[in-house]
Amino acid sequence: MAQKRKKRKKRSGKSIIPALLLLLLLIGYGIWQMKQTGQNPLSRPTDSYSLSHIPDAELAHTPADRTEQILRRTGYTVSYNSRWKLPNWVSYELLRSELQGPASRNERFLTDYDVAGTPADTRDYTRSGYDRGHMAPAADMKWSDKAMEESFLLSNICPQSPGLNRGRWKELEEEIRQWARRDSALLIACGPIVTTSKKTIGPHRITVPDRYFKVVAAPYTEQPRGIAFLFDNDDNQPPLYTLAITIDSIETITGIDFFHQIPDSIENLIESNFSLELWNLN
Repeated sequence: MAQKRKKRKKRSGKSIIPALLLLLLLIGYGIWQMKQTGQNPLSRPTDSYSLSHIPDAELAHTPADRTEQILRRTGYTVSYNSRWKLPNWVSYELLRSELQGPASRNERFLTDYDVAGTPADTRDYTRSGYDRGHMAPAADMKWSDKAMEESFLLSNICPQSPGLNRGRWKELEEEIRQWARRDSALLIACGPIVTTSKKTIGPHRITVPDRYFKVVAAPYTEQPRGIAFLFDNDDNQPPLYTLAITIDSIETITGIDFFHQIPDSIENLIESNFSLELWNLN
């Protein structure tokens, strides 16, 4: 009997080997496929992938001593500063699938009556010499009529020099859409920088920023990466690649903590360095 039991065990061992080999082959194929698609455990396989494991990943944290009112919109979030009558920052997530849609740009700027205090009015910009500069771009809101309409709320608008708004700022918006097509999902935050400027426009005294920032993160790619840009609010703008800096640098200048919901290992990586090559800038 002992000998028979031994033989049965031997036969059982042989039957397990093919199953183990098959499992190893499946694991190996999965790793190979993951490399081919450029995915990792944090990557989103499709545009419908949920960010529930990183809630509000695109949001920023405003310094405690700064006036703030959070306004949640369909396509973006605003941290509004009633003293400046400008946003502290505007942030949103941009998916590849959101780059196309039926919503059309209507150019109808709207007073935002949800803001605290006296809101800005379109007449504040009339003959001011400054453009009504979008923070969350209308062209990124084509996926929803409501998102498109809300992008023209004046809480999403800042006075920008025409050369900036129609030049490097627009160029960067177009680059970001190209990056979203490539990377599937981006986290974006931007806004004004008010330091020494005392200049205002319009009867409601809208503050004119000295500079602007924009930060971009691609945390779901095989190589998580981030980049930031710093612009003077001026008509004369150097090439875009010369304006690139680290997200950490913008945090130092503004005091704002970007993408703080992302795990520290990823956040530290994307905020502490940048590569012009990885972002196809030269």
